[in-house]
Amino acid sequence: MIADRIKSLREAHHLTQAELARHLNITRSSVNAWEMGISVPSTQCIIELSHIFGVSTDFLLDTERHACIDISGLSDEDVCLVRALIHHLRHTHEQSVS
Repeated sequence: MIADRIKSLREAHHLTQAELARHLNITRSSVNAWEMGISVPSTQCIIELSHIFGVSTDFLLDTERHACIDISGLSDEDVCLVRALIHHLRHTHEQSVS
C-alpha cells in the first residue's frame, strides 16, 4: 500500500527516485526498495515524505482515504476556486467510471 502511494505521489510531483532520495538524504536504492515493497520508510522518512508531498502521514500510510490540502495564505476567492476544481474533477471522474 505505502509503496504505491509513495510512487504515485513522487510521480505526481515530477520527481525521480534520485531527486526524492536527495531531498531525504538517502540513497536512490532505498526509494526504489520502498516503491517495490521490499522495505518501508522509517518513521522519520514518513514524516519528511508527508512534508514534501503536502499530505498527512495517515494518507501516506493509507489509513485515511482523504488527502489534506494546505490552504493557508490563500484568499477566500482562491479557496472557492480550489473547491470548484475539486468538485469538477470528482464529477469528471464519476462520469468516466460510469
